[in-house]
Amino acid sequence: MDINIILILALGIFVGFYVQTVVGFAGSLMALPILLLVMDLPNAIAYISIFYLFSSVFLITKEWHNIDKKMILKLAFTSVIGVILGIIVLTYSKPIVLKKALGVFIIIYVAYASFGKKKVQLSKGGIIGFGVLGGFFSGVFSTGGPLYVMCIENTVKEVKAFRATMIGVLGLVTLTRVPALAVSGILNFSHLKTSLIVFPIFLFAQFLGKRTFKKINEKAFKALLMILLCISGIILIF
Repeated sequence: MDINIILILALGIFVGFYVQTVVGFAGSLMALPILLLVMDLPNAIAYISIFYLFSSVFLITKEWHNIDKKMILKLAFTSVIGVILGIIVLTYSKPIVLKKALGVFIIIYVAYASFGKKKVQLSKGGIIGFGVLGGFFSGVFSTGGPLYVMCIENTVKEVKAFRATMIGVLGLVTLTRVPALAVSGILNFSHLKTSLIVFPIFLFAQFLGKRTFKKINEKAFKALLMILLCISGIILIF
């Protein structure tokens, strides 16, 4: 593989998974625009999915005791259905319109959460719907994190539990997405070989992210969450 592609891949993975380790989501939203500078969408999704698998194994073992297992169970089945539908769309179409629509939806949510007088409250049906949508956009773009944020923050209030539950649900999504991408032919052995070259950069991002999380306070964490959601929406639109 061209050295420039490897360097851009390393940069995207570092930025994405540093953010992912700090806040528990947004790894793909940060990495994807960088990777798309040198590769097409299916290849970018393949690489991001591999590193999400590495990240999930590492972080879930560390955060297992903080994860809200009941919330994971609520989202499990609907998320799996959404992921499968998303990968079908990724395989057989060019879903750019959906990408922009997700971006607009995120911006609207950030505006409401920041300036609205009432906090968004989801019913049981709402949680099911967000599970399907989160899985779907995870399958298409690996960008379902913001939708899971909107869902999980309704019931998981403590910062450590929120971050751990986000890590847990994205790990569940990844365990579904990676085999599905392999079966569809989007992910292959060459992606894995190239990923191993970049693996030390990924480990360094995890190390720095974990140290950053230990030093960040709850108020700063929530502010960072809204900023990242806003940036994510803008990136998806443009």
